[in-house]
Parts: sequence; C-alpha cells; structure tokens
Amino acid sequence: MKLILRILLSAIAVVILSKILPNVNVDSYMTAIIVAVVLSLLNFIVKPILVILTLPVTIVTFGLFLLIINAIIILLASNLIDGFAVEGIWWALLFSLCLSFLQSILFSLLKEDKKN
Repeated sequence: MKLILRILLSAIAVVILSKILPNVNVDSYMTAIIVAVVLSLLNFIVKPILVILTLPVTIVTFGLFLLIINAIIILLASNLIDGFAVEGIWWALLFSLCLSFLQSILFSLLKEDKKN
C-alpha cells in the first residue's frame, strides 16, 4: 500500500513539474504514473551500476557527479516512454532536482499522516 502511495505521489510531482517547467512534457496522468514506475525501476537497477562505474569521477567531484547521473536517468526514462519528453541535460538536471525536492515534501506529508 505504501509503495502504491509513493508511486502516485511521484506521479503527482511529475505532473506538477511538467506544468511548471517549459521543456518537460507529460501527455497524460497515466503517462505520469508510468514515468514514476519507470524512474523507480531505473533508480533501483541502473543507477547503482552507473554509480559504481563512475566512482572515480564522483569522488573527484565530491559527489556532484551524482546530479549528472540523476539527469541521465531522467533522459533515459524520457527515451523509453513515448508520452514523456525532457529536452536537454540541463532541463533533466533541473527536473531531477525539483522532483527530489517535491518528493521529499510529499513523502514527509505521508509520514506525518501515518504518525497521527
């Protein structure tokens, strides 16, 4: 149940950011749910591999290269999903940062609701 709520909250965050950011497009709410699922799968499967392969660069940049890895994951999801488009690495980087920020806010609301 918690996983489904987190995916739905992530989909809401994707829709909100597609309305705010001009070079990020999501066709429908169903596409946003698919984007949330694909991003979670890519973060689970592909991101650890990329982190291990780029560990020297990540160490040299004091972890800032992880932001580029997040942008690459966003661009990969954009290439995999037809109704989701992010134009350029800089927009993917901004989308990634804003998505992380918005998800942390939404997930914290979920945790506060659970405490009561």
